[in-house]
Amino acid sequence: QVQLVESGGGLVQAGGSLRLSCTPSVRTFSIYTMAWFRQAPGKEREFVAAISWSGGRTYYGDSVKGRFTISRDNTKNTVYLQMNSLKPEDTAVYYCAARQNYPRDYTMINEYNYWGQGTQVTVSS
Repeated sequence: QVQLVESGGGLVQAGGSLRLSCTPSVRTFSIYTMAWFRQAPGKEREFVAAISWSGGRTYYGDSVKGRFTISRDNTKNTVYLQMNSLKPEDTAVYYCAARQNYPRDYTMINEYNYWGQGTQVTVSS
């Protein structure tokens, strides 16, 4: 059973930054595609960012492009989401997701089989 442990959420003022981390309990982290999704109250879960197993490809949702950066350290079995210039509309529960190898579409929720419990990010105006 793969478990994903997220950390780094919290309360920040608009314009501030946060960094989320996610560490899956897997033997070979480097074969997993990793992603972040988020869900705000009353809204559907939406794609935020994804990174290929090698780190060579990254993908971003339109609302976070230029502000968020996804990265991974395969020596530490950890994926990161650096969030800069945060806005109140970024307030949501952020979920880490994982799957082995390559998805057909990095942005689709149903491509990922493993999910973290979520970490709350709140941006005050």
